[in-house]
Amino acid sequence: MMKSFATGILATSAAALALAATPALAQTTVQNWSGPYVGIFGGYNQTNDDGDEILRFDRNLDGNYGDQVSTGTGANAFSPGFCGGMATSTGPATGCKGDNDGVEAGVRAGYDWQFGNIVVGALAEYSVNNAQDSVTGFSTTPAYYTFTRELESTAAARLRLGYAAGNALIYGTGGYAYGKFDNRFRTSNLANSFTETSDSEDGDGWQAGGGVEYALGRGLTVSGEYLYTSLDVDSPVIRVGQGTAPATNPFILPPNTTGTDMTRGNGKFGTHMFRVGMNYRF
Repeated sequence: MMKSFATGILATSAAALALAATPALAQTTVQNWSGPYVGIFGGYNQTNDDGDEILRFDRNLDGNYGDQVSTGTGANAFSPGFCGGMATSTGPATGCKGDNDGVEAGVRAGYDWQFGNIVVGALAEYSVNNAQDSVTGFSTTPAYYTFTRELESTAAARLRLGYAAGNALIYGTGGYAYGKFDNRFRTSNLANSFTETSDSEDGDGWQAGGGVEYALGRGLTVSGEYLYTSLDVDSPVIRVGQGTAPATNPFILPPNTTGTDMTRGNGKFGTHMFRVGMNYRF
């Protein structure tokens, strides 16, 4: 449903951009950018490449995630390593599936003030998204352990500063951003127990970027825009217990037989947003 909505908005915006060159919509006066507007937009979200991300472990449950999970001989139980993506098998030899980029669709409202060629403004917007970011750890068992977070929606409030050149407005923009996430964990380990002890579906941070808006006439404008979004996200914590595993299992070896807390190592979610949109100015 969301992809169909985004596709519809992209098609509508692309059609509007094409109409910009149509004589029937040619303007006889230069656009005045002062005043309120509402609009729609759609685009493509490219997640950051974080192939060096790892999992972190709290072996003694003291709240510090810097411990090694060791076998009975003292070897690193996660010596096969980590990858930035979803596992395709129980070992790293086959590699990992890369992060899923996504699409977005949204609505916005704003107000601009024009002073000569300088335009300043403020806007608020909301969009639905589906970009994913995963990380996987591999144990010597062998087994995989994958954390995935999916950006489901974003809300933002930004300022805008631009330069009006005829019917075009070239601008930069930046401000606050908030994201809603869906966190998931999966593993091929069927022996231990896995209990989620904490989770956060929220992330906040900032957006910055720029774009061009062009006036078609009759109150309509079209735009092309790039934004970078950076959000701080608290990753879920998974407690690995004994389950049906033997007492020699690395996650429950003495002196702590309760288990091991595991989380992902990167608390940042970053995405590049490429958008087209259409506004109506009152």
